[in-house]
Amino acid sequence: QVQLVESGGGLVQAGDSLRLSCAASGDTFSSYPMGWFRQAPGKEREFVAAISRLLAGRITQTDYADSVKVRFTISRDNAKNTVYLQMNTWRPEDTAVYYCAAATAGNSIFCDDRRNAGSYDFWGQGTQVTVTS
Repeated sequence: QVQLVESGGGLVQAGDSLRLSCAASGDTFSSYPMGWFRQAPGKEREFVAAISRLLAGRITQTDYADSVKVRFTISRDNAKNTVYLQMNTWRPEDTAVYYCAAATAGNSIFCDDRRNAGSYDFWGQGTQVTVTS
């Protein structure tokens, strides 16, 4: 069982930067991929970014939705059991509840279907990010 707790959401304006954090419980955090998803009002949950477990040479692989590529950066600190989402250059459509998710089943390095929410078996409660004009 993995518990995920997101933090860092809030109101942002153009030019602001915001970093979301997701702290995971347990001592196997480094062994599974993580992802960020978001859900705007009236819309389905959508993929934002994903990061692999640590590879040889302390390298991780990342993947981003086209809508956030270049603007958002996912990273992880295995010593702190935490995954981050650094967000810059806002758009109105970035307003959403942001969820982190863990893909602990299957001993996967980086989920083949990492953009699918069904690939993740543990979820945080979400944190609201609202882009104001």
